[in-house]
Amino acid sequence: MLHTISFPTGKVDYYLNSSCSQLFQIAPTAHNIIITDKNINQFYGDLFSIYRVIIIKPGEDSKNWETINSLASKLAALEVHKTTTIIGIGGGVISDIVGFLASVYMRGVSFAFVPTSLLGMVDAAIGGKNGINVDVHKNMIGTIRQPKFILYDTSFLKTLPDEEWSNGFAEIIKYGCIGEPKILADLETNNINTFRSKPEKMNELIAICIQQKNNIVVSDEQESGVRKVLNFGHTTGHAFETLYKLPHGQAVSLGMLVALIASEKHTNLSTTVRMQIIQTLQHYGLPVKLRFDIDKVVQTLRLDKKRNNDAIDFVLLEALGKPIVKSLTFTEIREALQIFADAIKH
Repeated sequence: MLHTISFPTGKVDYYLNSSCSQLFQIAPTAHNIIITDKNINQFYGDLFSIYRVIIIKPGEDSKNWETINSLASKLAALEVHKTTTIIGIGGGVISDIVGFLASVYMRGVSFAFVPTSLLGMVDAAIGGKNGINVDVHKNMIGTIRQPKFILYDTSFLKTLPDEEWSNGFAEIIKYGCIGEPKILADLETNNINTFRSKPEKMNELIAICIQQKNNIVVSDEQESGVRKVLNFGHTTGHAFETLYKLPHGQAVSLGMLVALIASEKHTNLSTTVRMQIIQTLQHYGLPVKLRFDIDKVVQTLRLDKKRNNDAIDFVLLEALGKPIVKSLTFTEIREALQIFADAIKH
């Protein structure tokens, strides 16, 4: 099923409920190249072996300048030019690397994604943000540029480990918090096994997430205003992810709880909302507690991209489905972190 969305920087074709076998019709092999990681190539390499394929090491540690330099050299050796489309097949790390690389190689060539993880399908591949890490700072260097197309084949999820299913649901729960609370109701009456065993239900949920994110991105592609609400849970979440080597979804789960604690003070959000979200996170195998060093987290936040002098633009909730962006001082953030840390003692 083809669905096209127009953004200020260009249109994106979304091929929903599709098969990787359609890739040959959408992107002829003669003009395009695939970048994937070792794990994906091991399981699925036969599906796209007719293409020229570059394989990288899997994992967040590949999101660096060394990888970009190496890939750029390989693209040059393969005589990749302006009419080439670089297709990233993999999870969020692949989409970040491929999107960033294609945005700067020859000052910009076309790129596309075939996301293979739930996290990639519902979040990382959508919206045009692509970036690499600098030292311990996540996505410090990046671009905002839309892919040519995204092809969704949920059969890739069959080999996804349990942990990666949970990671993806963290972002889905986020959409329920900041956008459509009905998502949370659907999640509460189902579980991971339901979505794993019913592809049609998983495809419906993916389509809702795509709509939720793009409704925001279309109106603010460059993140000057409303798009910031998509960072709900990600500010302290990225710090947890970096400092404690957590999977992205687990870190966002914890970050959302810090944001809910801050909301209780600064927007008078009811504590019952946090209790509801804790139950939903646990229902999908996500953590709700962490032992951490508050000073180290605050120090990491001081180099957050959203910093504004001695404060950070923080996403809070006034109610489910009603996010706001409020500038919080580091003292105010520390207070929320302290309450979150104290929760471990109880």
